Amino acid sequence: MVFKKMLRKLGVGGPSVDTVLDHSDVRPGERVTGQVHIQGGDHDVAIEHVALSLVTRVEMEGGEHEFSAAVEFARQLASGRFALAAGQRHSIPFAIEVPWETPVTRVFGRHLHGMALGVSTELAVAKAVDKGDLDPLSVTPLVSQERVLDALGKLGFSFRKADLERGRIRGLHQELPFFQEIEFQPPHQFAGRIGEVELTFVADRHHLAVVLEADRRGGVFGGGGDDFGRWVFPHEVALRTDWEGLVDEWLTDVASRGGHHGQRGSGFGGGAVAASVAGGLVGGMVLGEVFDEIGDVFDGDDD
Repeated sequence: MVFKKMLRKLGVGGPSVDTVLDHSDVRPGERVTGQVHIQGGDHDVAIEHVALSLVTRVEMEGGEHEFSAAVEFARQLASGRFALAAGQRHSIPFAIEVPWETPVTRVFGRHLHGMALGVSTELAVAKAVDKGDLDPLSVTPLVSQERVLDALGKLGFSFRKADLERGRIRGLHQELPFFQEIEFQPPHQFAGRIGEVELTFVADRHHLAVVLEADRRGGVFGGGGDDFGRWVFPHEVALRTDWEGLVDEWLTDVASRGGHHGQRGSGFGGGAVAASVAGGLVGGMVLGEVFDEIGDVFDGDDD
């Protein structure tokens, strides 16, 4: 009897959980819906709560070291306390809001290698080890963001890499404690003058902020540095904006005379990436499933 109690505390013979999403593709600002299916084990238990959250992997800085860690950035309680009999099956519907600043993981039909995001299910069992489930989720850009990405492709930008960095962007209202960096190789005519260009989106219900950072290479007597461009438009205006002309003019200015120096908040400065199949962005892009191995995505490893 003592051994059985010990096994129960370790979660052996307890309930299992399986979360089924209605749709695995969403855009920022939408909702993720589905059902949490709980199957009772070989003994009665008390479920403390069932919660759903959105999780992703974010690059962190700790002292002189950099590492990645799983970060929960949205959470929804699906159920409070209830009793679950041995062998009983119980299903709970849920809906969780996707923040407008959620990073994209799928662009123009392609998953971005290195970008991973999932729906995590937490089943808290009284006096036992908590159970969990993790389901991959694809986040596609807002149509206003797609307009910007398509313009970069038409200008000849090519994708390099993408990641998430902890920090905030100075001067912009930001809900999440991290931001997505989208790094591109600039068009060939800027070779030797511009190293790379990083793109960050910060969106809310009404507006889209577009921030570009160009790594300007210096000459024999210096002159290198980072130059910034920033635009904030309502989504409907962003759709009508001549991004090709806007970005080309800005980058030409940066390459020729240094442009205007801007500022970013803490942490705004690593590599980042996004990609597109349209307009030539595919060049150099490594594609893969959102999760190659779910366990590898959220274990904090950097490989």
